[in-house]
Amino acid sequence: MFGLGGMDPKKMQGMMKQLGIKQEEIDAKRVIIEKNDGGKIIIEEPSVAKIIMQGQESWQISGNAREEEEGIREEDVQLVMEKTGKSEKEVRKVLEETNDIAEAIIKLE
Repeated sequence: MFGLGGMDPKKMQGMMKQLGIKQEEIDAKRVIIEKNDGGKIIIEEPSVAKIIMQGQESWQISGNAREEEEGIREEDVQLVMEKTGKSEKEVRKVLEETNDIAEAIIKLE
């Protein structure tokens, strides 16, 4: 965490405790960050640590990440349903195939 090279982990924990820093390793298989634009950042088999310092909790996550683009938005489903009169199931299926609102409306009419 502090880049102190070959320092003994127990000694490091002792120093951190004296400074009021507590670190806890979390056994996690996946971390998913949901972005405001609907996309996701997915980190498989991450190294996760919860760090508490001066009453503040923070998280340290490292690993190989991949990004997924925005999925189907609820507003898009509702719009296509209103324009075509089709069911949610039908609309979702066509939106997944086309990934385009206008094309989905044309296909469903």
